[in-house]
Amino acid sequence: QVQLVESGGGLVQAGGSLRLSCAASGNIFRINDMGWYRQAAGKQLDLVAFITSGGSPNYAESVKGRFTISRDNGKNTVYLQMNSLKPEDTAVYYCNGKIATTSNKWAPSNYWGQGTQVTVSS
Repeated sequence: QVQLVESGGGLVQAGGSLRLSCAASGNIFRINDMGWYRQAAGKQLDLVAFITSGGSPNYAESVKGRFTISRDNGKNTVYLQMNSLKPEDTAVYYCNGKIATTSNKWAPSNYWGQGTQVTVSS
């Protein structure tokens, strides 16, 4: 019904930048919050940032001042601009969206992307 497809991960040196994108498609009625989570090897899944449908961003303390989340509602896409990357940012990054479908307009569900690897070398 709904697919989230991420792109933009890769390998970068410490201090470098990457931009992640996540496009939602399918039977979408409305997208509420969209966000990014990450999971480092052997660790739990952590929230990185999310943005409301109105465009208000929220960040984990560890990425404030370095990462910027944005969205293009016309394209059903959320972005994560990551600057001043550190080795501790290495993780699989997952896109998340709270999305109501055309068949269930008043009960949004959580949808996840497949994940994209971000590796920061020291």
